[in-house]
Amino acid sequence: MSGNARRPLRIRAAGEGTRVNRLELFFDLVFVYAFFNVSRATTDNLTGIGLLHALLIIALLWWCWVAYAWAGNAIRSGEGMVPAVLFPVMAAIFVVALTVEEAFFDIPGGLSGPLVFACCYFVIRMLYVVLQWHAAADQPQLRVQMVRVSATIVVATGFLLLAALVPEMLLHGSARTWTQIGFWLLAVVVEYCSGFLAAPTGWRIASADHWAERFSLILLVAFGELIISVGVGGTQLPHPITWPLIIAAVLGIMVTAALWWAYFDIVALAAEQALHAAHGLHRVVLARDAYIYLHLPMIAGLMLLSLGGKEALKHIGDPNIGSVPIHPVAITLLYGGMILYLLGHLGFQVRMLGTVTWTRVGTITLTAALIPLAVNVPGLMALVLLAATSVALVGSELVLLASSRRSIRAAVLEERLASEARETAWRRQHR
Repeated sequence: MSGNARRPLRIRAAGEGTRVNRLELFFDLVFVYAFFNVSRATTDNLTGIGLLHALLIIALLWWCWVAYAWAGNAIRSGEGMVPAVLFPVMAAIFVVALTVEEAFFDIPGGLSGPLVFACCYFVIRMLYVVLQWHAAADQPQLRVQMVRVSATIVVATGFLLLAALVPEMLLHGSARTWTQIGFWLLAVVVEYCSGFLAAPTGWRIASADHWAERFSLILLVAFGELIISVGVGGTQLPHPITWPLIIAAVLGIMVTAALWWAYFDIVALAAEQALHAAHGLHRVVLARDAYIYLHLPMIAGLMLLSLGGKEALKHIGDPNIGSVPIHPVAITLLYGGMILYLLGHLGFQVRMLGTVTWTRVGTITLTAALIPLAVNVPGLMALVLLAATSVALVGSELVLLASSRRSIRAAVLEERLASEARETAWRRQHR
């Protein structure tokens, strides 16, 4: 019997050619539900406090996802004991998604929602430590990092427990609300600052392909949630299908497609090439800053855009009010979501490539300038203005960046063809 057969739970290290596998795609499905549930719960509480709650929950969910994305880059997720860890994690994330509506305020009659959220968060984060600890049997520096991460998890969970318990016992009204938010902010700050300030020694990015693909896929999950949420807004009320609603739906897809293009057409490809060229700790720092920290505002921007888009289609689909301006809050979410997404993407570009695309700076500025106009025109016209701005971004870059676009895409195609040729040669040799 071979050594591998005797150790079926063995964790295998990932290599430079590792790509995203089916288990990781399956794992992301629970985040699809979690993101959608955050959006749905926020729609029912579309206030400043409700939005702040949603952003705090998204920040912690993002940190959970990032941890397992990093683990999946270091080890082969579909082998050994990894599935035995990831399936319980998926269950815990699913429970967290179920508690979104009562993550801050418990609904009487069952378990305490805030306590369930805090306990599940602890389980999710600590199972990550368990997985990395086993994977780091011959990496003492990584095990030292896991000790630090464990301490951070305990402190962050402690703040979540305080948010769940102390306000209910001692405070009421707005004092309780802001005390809870304060504890949650401390939990987020502890996690994010610890990750940013800690020395990168012990960490590694084994596969640039896997890392870039992993973040591209979770961004697609956020785009999917955007499409679903906006579609729900168009069918939420029992109104007949109308031309304004059809036009609004088409405009919504135009905005979504333009934002997808803004990420995937050039910058994501160039960033992946830059990550390939980086090595050692420089690659780790780039991956941390550009992907972990600067993808979060993109995810948050898409969530805000989905909230505004849902309200916009619900408004336009109502024949009684469709011709009047949309509520200013919905317009701010719609336009602000696009601005936040593009700002996050601009920061990503600066960090990875050291360049600034001025068409995007102009689009951000124009979108912000259009908000006062959008709140005073009919709802459909407000959506037309946003779609026109996003499509203008695509059109201008297709013309102005044509040369860079051709060279980047040619380099990527050459690399892929070479990789396919190597794989084809290997398969012929091992038939």
